[in-house]
Amino acid sequence: MIYEQGDSIVVKQTNEDGKVVEIINDKMVMIEVRGVRFPAYSDQIEYPYYKMFTQKKEPEKKKIFVDNIRKEKPAAKKKTGDGVHLQFIPIVEKDVFDDDVVDKLKVYLINENEEGYLFDYNLFFGSHSHFDLKNEIRGLSEFYLHDIDFEDVSDNPKFEFVFSLVETSKKKEPYFEAGLKVTGKKMFKRIEQLQEDNDASFSYNLFLQYPDKTEDNRLDVSSLGKSGFRVFELGKTVSSAIGTRTVVDLHIDKIVDDFSKLSNSEMLDLQLKEFEKWYDNALLHNQKELTIIHGLGAGVLREEIHGILKMKKEVSRFHNLHHPLYGFGATEIFFK
Repeated sequence: MIYEQGDSIVVKQTNEDGKVVEIINDKMVMIEVRGVRFPAYSDQIEYPYYKMFTQKKEPEKKKIFVDNIRKEKPAAKKKTGDGVHLQFIPIVEKDVFDDDVVDKLKVYLINENEEGYLFDYNLFFGSHSHFDLKNEIRGLSEFYLHDIDFEDVSDNPKFEFVFSLVETSKKKEPYFEAGLKVTGKKMFKRIEQLQEDNDASFSYNLFLQYPDKTEDNRLDVSSLGKSGFRVFELGKTVSSAIGTRTVVDLHIDKIVDDFSKLSNSEMLDLQLKEFEKWYDNALLHNQKELTIIHGLGAGVLREEIHGILKMKKEVSRFHNLHHPLYGFGATEIFFK
C-alpha cells in the first residue's frame, strides 16, 4: 500500500490513530502517534477507513457542563530517565535483481531524559573525521544526525560526543564525554537480527544519567601556607620525582621487561596507561609539546591515542607527519 506524507493512518497492533510525516522508502515510513515519531513498515499500518466502517458507533455521551466538572490537578508528565541513545534505521532499496538490500543507515540521537543537552559530535573512520556537528537536543526528543552509506560500515565507524547541560548545575560535571565504537561485523549482526525480529531500528545506549561532579576530598591547607608553613601539592611532588620528558617511547619492551605472556589487549592497555601518565605529566609541567613514539604496526595504538587526543581540551593540534628520527611511527602533540 502506497502512502504519502500527511496521510492519516491507524497502527494495526495498537489501533492508535496517527499520520505519515516522512517517506523513508517504498516499504517504510516515519509516522507520528500522540506526538511521538518512529519508523514503521507499510504492512504495520493502514488507512483509517476500514476502522471507520467496521467499528461500532459509541452511544452519544451525555453533555457535561463546565460548572459540573470536578477540578483536578493536571497529570504530571511521566519521567522516563532511560538515558541517551544512538539509533540506527536501515534504509532498504532494490538491487538490479529486485532483491531487498540495505543501502544506508539513518542515524538519530535519542534523548529519553527530561534535561536538555548541548553536544559536540564527531564521526570518525579510522583517525579521520568524516562528519562533525555542534547542536542542542531537548529533553524527551530525538535529533536526526546524518546518513551513513552501508558500505562504509565495514570501516568500523566511531561516534564520539561531548555533552554539556543546557541548564548548568554546580552539582554536575561541566562536560561529559561519551561515544560508540563498533566493528562492522557487530553492526552487520545487529541488522541481521533486526530483520529476523521484523523491527525497523536498533540502538546503542550512550549513557543513562548525566554524571554528578566528582567531589574534591582534598583538605584545605591554605591557612597553613599563610602561617608560614611550606605546603606542597602531592600530585606535583610525585610528578616532579619522575622528571619530565618531551619524547616518550611506548614500545612494549620499553615499559615492561617480560611481555611474552601478555595478550595484545593487555599490552595495549599498558601502553595507553603509560601514555596517559606522561600526558598528565606534560600538562603539569606546562610543556608546549610532547612526542609520542607508537611505532607503525597495524596502527591500533596510534588510532587509540589519536582518538584520545581529539577529546582533550588542552591540545592545540597534533600530527603524524614524517619525522627524520621516527619516520611515521610518532605523533607530535602541541598544547595550548
